[in-house]
Amino acid sequence: MDTTALIIIDMQQGMSTPEAGERNNPDAEQTIAKLLQSWRDRSAPVVHVRHISRTPGSPFWPGQSGVEFQPALAPLDTEHVVEKNVPDAFTHSGLERWLRVRNINSLVIVGVSTNNSVESTARSAGNLGFDVIVVSDACFAFAQTDFEGLERTAAEVHAMSLANLQGEYATVIDAEALLRRWL
Repeated sequence: MDTTALIIIDMQQGMSTPEAGERNNPDAEQTIAKLLQSWRDRSAPVVHVRHISRTPGSPFWPGQSGVEFQPALAPLDTEHVVEKNVPDAFTHSGLERWLRVRNINSLVIVGVSTNNSVESTARSAGNLGFDVIVVSDACFAFAQTDFEGLERTAAEVHAMSLANLQGEYATVIDAEALLRRWL
């Protein structure tokens, strides 16, 4: 397991505000914290990804409280932090090089939002040849309107995103199955 990195995406304070919108998986942060503790207990590699917006006024604009990590999921000094300006954590970040230098070929991806940064990062990771696991109950999405104008619940958006990833780019499992696999 120590060659499998836990990638925690965008678990910033701005994602936990009511203004972020209707979401699914209300216990995702607790599940992520449990996985994070498991990685820390094994001294396995952890990467925290933080979105830094290029749009003034965004809650993820530098200097805003929304850009800060949620305290319960904040990185330790020994854990790697990646800052990104687009959904994909591999784009212009040096993440792939950091992983390759350490011979890390397996990734467990958690965080927010399932259909945006989680999905785009998992797709890139799969395309780059990493063995990718996305933990279904350690991610969440927000409700949104689809291309045809239909309102989709957060659970529907989340489920479709996981379906997009399963098999092609990643293996999708829940946290309990993941922990059983490695404990």
